[in-house]
Amino acid sequence: MIHQYKLNGYNIVLDVYSGSVHLVDDLAYDVIEMFENHSREDIICAMLEKYKYDAEINKEEISDCIDDVQELRDMGKLFTPDQYENLAFDFKKRNTVIKALCLHIAHTCNLNCEYCFASQGKYHGERALMSFEVGKRAIDFLIENSGSRVNLEVDFFGGEPLMNFDVVKEIVAYARSIEKQHNKNFRFTLTTNGMLVDDDVIEFANKECHNVVLSLDGRKEIHDNLRKTINGKGSYDVIVPKFQEFVKRRGNRGYYVRGTFTHNNTDFTNDIFHMADLGFTELSMEPVVCAPSDPYALTYDDLPVLFEQYEILAKEMIKREKEGRPITFYHYMIDLTGGPCIYKRVSGCGSGTEYMAVTPWGDLYPCHQFVGDEKYRLGDIWNGVDNKEIQNEFKLCNAYARPDCKDCWARLYCSGGCAANAYHATGSINGIYKYGCELFKKRMECAIMMKAALAEND
Repeated sequence: MIHQYKLNGYNIVLDVYSGSVHLVDDLAYDVIEMFENHSREDIICAMLEKYKYDAEINKEEISDCIDDVQELRDMGKLFTPDQYENLAFDFKKRNTVIKALCLHIAHTCNLNCEYCFASQGKYHGERALMSFEVGKRAIDFLIENSGSRVNLEVDFFGGEPLMNFDVVKEIVAYARSIEKQHNKNFRFTLTTNGMLVDDDVIEFANKECHNVVLSLDGRKEIHDNLRKTINGKGSYDVIVPKFQEFVKRRGNRGYYVRGTFTHNNTDFTNDIFHMADLGFTELSMEPVVCAPSDPYALTYDDLPVLFEQYEILAKEMIKREKEGRPITFYHYMIDLTGGPCIYKRVSGCGSGTEYMAVTPWGDLYPCHQFVGDEKYRLGDIWNGVDNKEIQNEFKLCNAYARPDCKDCWARLYCSGGCAANAYHATGSINGIYKYGCELFKKRMECAIMMKAALAEND
């Protein structure tokens, strides 16, 4: 499968199954477009007609270009067949170990964000805080079900995790006290809205957390419009100085400032650049996922604007990289030389199999976006997974399980997309969230262009 597109002055040809990326001239671009379904004679005739006013392009030049394309095909760098579809990927029978848990340390929050998928931290249930006993058992459960895997991930999530900070510290201390005897290495992540960040939090996180995620939506007016305190005031002025100090003392590493853009700020690059101007270089900006009836829901009319914004961001990132002041954008982080193994590229994030969410009372769900939906309760941390039927659905949830992904060039980059988004959009984890697909494909086009452009200039 070939994907061709033009962006930022480049003619880009992606060979999907080999992962090869080619920057080509106009003639090669057009020849490749016709190569599989037309004879040499047809291609030569078509090119002679198209380039009849170009003195440098003649029959010999076109014939040489066709030969070059054929050589790339013979080398397995163009028109590579799908070598993965017919492999014996029997995902239902594969043995999986749990490598990561998302601990819902607090089903409560000190902000009242209007677009919150977790219903202001309550996840459509009662407010609750995880006890140390539940957290301790979650760590034991992870160790018991992680097989020979050494590196284990634990995310402290909410709601707002810092509303239960003492228990966070107790859980980390317990995990550290037993990790060596079990030949494990815990990597902790903390996600926070920043309201309760203080010196104690910064010192602890910088010592114990492999990563921290700091929630900020960008410009003050954008952020304050939706991320309000319980009494209705904006939170920007409170959290920005705290985040700046946090990142400074962290050494500008191991963090992300993560925002959400909505219909109200489709010019979201201005929010990204604002955050960069505040001194944050590790950035993520996610499209809101909500009911179409919500006033801040993204619409199909927004798509052309959003596509343009992603292009603006990519071009600015190239410029900043060349100037020696780079920024990182989470969705543009791809590795064209290696990247994830084919198993990961097909199976995705591992929700429900390798990754699970734990509620404050110890119930297990495939990921945080399913918490509160009783149909998707997998079991609990004391008795393990007993809802095997649902877990088997997730084992089969991959890039080849979704019929709508069959002809998509991006499926080995998104692994079929987010199961939760698909479920909320279609009622099936094997469906697709079409709007998200459009945004993802645009991001990949921009990311590939950036990599190719920067490599060309090395």
